[in-house]
Amino acid sequence: MTIPDAPESGLAAAATPTAIAEWVADVLRDRIVKGEVPPGGRLVERKISAELNLSRTPVREALKLLHNDGLIEISRNKGAVVTRYDAAEALDLFEVIAALEGIAAGRVAQSIGTAELDELEELHGRMMAFHRTGRHAEYFDANSAIHDLIVERAGNPVIQGTHKRLIARARRGRYLAIMDPDRLAQAVEEHGLLMEALRARDAAAAESIWRQHLSHTGESVAALLGAEDGPAAAQA
Repeated sequence: MTIPDAPESGLAAAATPTAIAEWVADVLRDRIVKGEVPPGGRLVERKISAELNLSRTPVREALKLLHNDGLIEISRNKGAVVTRYDAAEALDLFEVIAALEGIAAGRVAQSIGTAELDELEELHGRMMAFHRTGRHAEYFDANSAIHDLIVERAGNPVIQGTHKRLIARARRGRYLAIMDPDRLAQAVEEHGLLMEALRARDAAAAESIWRQHLSHTGESVAALLGAEDGPAAAQA
């Protein structure tokens, strides 16, 4: 994996300990979301420190952040292990996220100005370009930026705070969902419908489209997780 840019050159010297830990957490979070460290995989503090050329202290703090996100479990015997979640949990998780992001989309459509719409248009165009060229990782990053921006622009700190606590685990599921060609095509269409609703300043349509979009993602993730669990259950 290509390590993303550090927060400022001379990372260890110039950044605060908190900023370093958050940067390390971002690196590891991206690996988990994109399946480079799969569920059940271990994050070894010593190896990460050596790879990123950092002391073990910021890595240890980063692992605590991932534990708070629900992305890893930390035990004395096994260290840091990426958590698993099943189909039922995915449905529960996306049911809540669909409601939150749906409300956010409706609020944004109601109040969106030209500058905010232009920002979303630019992100949407970039996402579509990545989709057309089959660049899945970049497509996912642009897609996630749209979701995050809608939550941010909704201007409701309760939505933002609750969404932040849930989205880390959900993001891994969203990345899984784009591996399904049928769901990917449906999701791209839904993003286009949202943009139409935002351009029309149609709050009811934006909320409905976006809630349904996230619900469909949850259903797709649950189906994929159920398919993964099936063979294991049959062998038990």
